[in-house]
Amino acid sequence: MRRIPLRLTTAVAAVAALVATLAAAPTAVAAGRGGWEPWPSPSFDLPAGARCDFPVHLEPVVDRVERHVLAADPDGTVRRVAYRGALVMRLTNTLTGAHHDADAGGRSHVGYRSDGSQTWRAHGPVLLGFGAGAGNLPRDLYTVDGDYTIEIGATGYRTLTIKHGSAEPLCAKVA
Repeated sequence: MRRIPLRLTTAVAAVAALVATLAAAPTAVAAGRGGWEPWPSPSFDLPAGARCDFPVHLEPVVDRVERHVLAADPDGTVRRVAYRGALVMRLTNTLTGAHHDADAGGRSHVGYRSDGSQTWRAHGPVLLGFGAGAGNLPRDLYTVDGDYTIEIGATGYRTLTIKHGSAEPLCAKVA
């Protein structure tokens, strides 16, 4: 297992599709609900400096993501969820119009804890954002692919541990 080294100039996380979903708190579910349900990924904008040196817009161009709630508290608070499905996110530099379509259609099992921290066990590509100062990768948006875990602490600090695979930075692709 390879751990990405911590750097002084490292990163805070953001998400896209899964960038947005990673940061989202679990939602309550109705008692007795089961099976897979559509889980649409939102479009969103990030200002210059948040992930890239320039402002970016992210939007799904293919979105067939589903979630399956595996465990919930008696009050309906979600504690464990599986995600799957095709997802392609378009990353656009809003200053130049340059864009890149990133495959983010991996599979994951996510554990949500009551303090707001999360553990993601994932396989396949996801889009993951890191901002300056709160993670173990430099500020950027990444396509992470392979077998890996993402720990998100209660403070939002992200730790990516890659068992097999890679983390490809994307900001340079649309600079």
